[in-house]
Amino acid sequence: MIHVLFRFAVLAGFFASAFATSIIWDGRAPFNLTDADLDTSTGPFLTVVKGSEKASHYSHLLGKSKLPTPLWNESILPREQAISVTIDNSSVFVPGGGAPQFGFRRTDIIAAVNGEHTELITRMEENKTVFHFSIQQDDIHPLNYTHEYQIVFIEPNDGSHVFGIQLGSPFTNPTGSLPAPNAHSFKVLDHALNVLFTTPFVPRTWHNFAIEVDWSSRTLAVWYSRNAELLQLVKDTTPNPTAAEGPDGQGDFHFTVLKLPIVNPEDSPEDQSDVVHHGIQEGTTEGLLYSGVFVESASGGISRGSGAVGRS
Repeated sequence: MIHVLFRFAVLAGFFASAFATSIIWDGRAPFNLTDADLDTSTGPFLTVVKGSEKASHYSHLLGKSKLPTPLWNESILPREQAISVTIDNSSVFVPGGGAPQFGFRRTDIIAAVNGEHTELITRMEENKTVFHFSIQQDDIHPLNYTHEYQIVFIEPNDGSHVFGIQLGSPFTNPTGSLPAPNAHSFKVLDHALNVLFTTPFVPRTWHNFAIEVDWSSRTLAVWYSRNAELLQLVKDTTPNPTAAEGPDGQGDFHFTVLKLPIVNPEDSPEDQSDVVHHGIQEGTTEGLLYSGVFVESASGGISRGSGAVGRS
């Protein structure tokens, strides 16, 4: 265990040295992180929210076969490996003491340190912090844009999201015209599900996001860029008043593929409204690629890439 802690501490220090801001948690997967580590939640990821197979059935570290976002990997040799997150028909999560979530297909990766995430939450979610992540389409396992996907969020115990990133056609009951007009665009949502920013999910492109959360004032700001372009402020500081204050408003930081169902017209009205446990799923293998995932303090500004620092 001492060796495990040392090797990830060294890599965390290497990444942090390239930044003027303070890194709280670093999920940019080092090259010595393996799929076997995913199976045991060793390193920066907790991988228990998944289907019945082991974690590496759904999530894969891509080594040198796929370049990560160039925003944090400017040199010829990248500092991290991208990670593939997929779902299939076995991706039915069974929460402890709960019923299987047959309405969803989901694989979640949760920010942690060798499986510990409770103490990490308190450090990530105080004062003003910034949640960074980069997303690219998985050309081999495309999404089905007639469905809604919730892909990045912070989830308090009440099941709401402090902020969320959505793709696809938002779930409605009854089902509307599919796919929705903006199905192929990212939607950045606040706690009340208001859209703060939207942009097309262009293929073969790394989409870089930074969501700035002021935990005391309950505000959000959104930064965005593509590939190696420096992050730009695309949504200035805006109130997030429906988010709970204090510990009730804190929760795990997820990056995922969480696919909601389409209403099954043969279900009862009660079951049609139970999106977690009922609905239509095709069971196909679908996925997204992630890199550049980390959390920093905003006390010294916001990392924009290439050593640049900004403020909202």
